Amino acid sequence: MLKLLIVEDEHTLSDNIKEIIQPLGEVTQAFDGEIGLFEAQSNIYDLILLDLMLPEINGYELLAQLRRQNIQTPVLILTAKDGIDDKVTGFQKGADDYLTKPFYREELLLRVKALLKRSLGLYEENLLHYGPITCNLQSNQVIFKDETLAIQGKEFELFVYFIQNKGVILTKEQIFDRIWGFDSDTTLTVVEVYMSHLRKHLKKTGVADDFKTLRNVGYLLQE
Repeated sequence: MLKLLIVEDEHTLSDNIKEIIQPLGEVTQAFDGEIGLFEAQSNIYDLILLDLMLPEINGYELLAQLRRQNIQTPVLILTAKDGIDDKVTGFQKGADDYLTKPFYREELLLRVKALLKRSLGLYEENLLHYGPITCNLQSNQVIFKDETLAIQGKEFELFVYFIQNKGVILTKEQIFDRIWGFDSDTTLTVVEVYMSHLRKHLKKTGVADDFKTLRNVGYLLQE
């Protein structure tokens, strides 16, 4: 499931934004810059919707800090500031797109989908492809030759995470933090267990062989 972060101090507006984008994934809200920065640093998100005029830390500084820490999560700035200088500053700090308030519901949704498509390779509506396999992010199904594979729950999230990061080495710690969360009570060995299950379910597709185990490092799904 996609993970989206809203950093907006106006609670009503934040709730409205959440209602618009919630069909796309799991939504977390932060109501000031300090909490927003902590969330963005502590969890792995697919997209951040960021207001500029925030208490504690403003949106520009929050974004600059993320980029200095090499956190490259796509960021869509939402702000009442519509001057060209404000937009230029936002892009210079590392923003990926810019939407001026007030905005139409449809435009916000299209901008969010466009960023997710660009960053995650969502070539069609809620569909993610890898070789002969299609993952439907709305129904959480993995399809191979018109057959639905028995890949569900955390195993589905694990497979999607690899497809979104194909060609990138993912450490066990990164996988654990993304799929189970920093505050999970389970242990790091759960990653190995789920990798084994995932490979078994993918064996008939030939895709299981594309996963490479890097000893003492992590895993890699080949492009």
